[in-house]
Amino acid sequence: MGLENLGGWEFIVIILVGLFIFGPDRLPKAIGDGMRMLRNVRQMARNATGDLSRELGTDIQLEDLHPKAFLRKHLLSEADEAALRRPLQDIVGEVRGVADTVKRDAQAVANAAAPTPAPVPLTKPAAAARPSWDDVT
Repeated sequence: MGLENLGGWEFIVIILVGLFIFGPDRLPKAIGDGMRMLRNVRQMARNATGDLSRELGTDIQLEDLHPKAFLRKHLLSEADEAALRRPLQDIVGEVRGVADTVKRDAQAVANAAAPTPAPVPLTKPAAAARPSWDDVT
């Protein structure tokens, strides 16, 4: 998470809002307090994951605190995870095979039902005689 998502105009608007709310005298102190608070929150999160890792006896990252990721990484072995995924992978393979067969059959029917193009004559048809000005008047 960082400032890479902020554009130039958004950054200018944030600074102007800060100037209006805090004033030019207190704005630097408010920015410093905000940065200090952010550092403290990050340090608390690191300490919490370190304490949890020590208690459980495994290496836990902050991303691992999501319940699904935690179960997958710490409670299931790779063989258990592969055994759980195998039936689903077999089903997906069967569905893909049936879909490919249906697609081939549909393409064959479409090719068979397509009308054959009419043959192109090799000679040009004779152009109709255009009436002249004298014929019309």
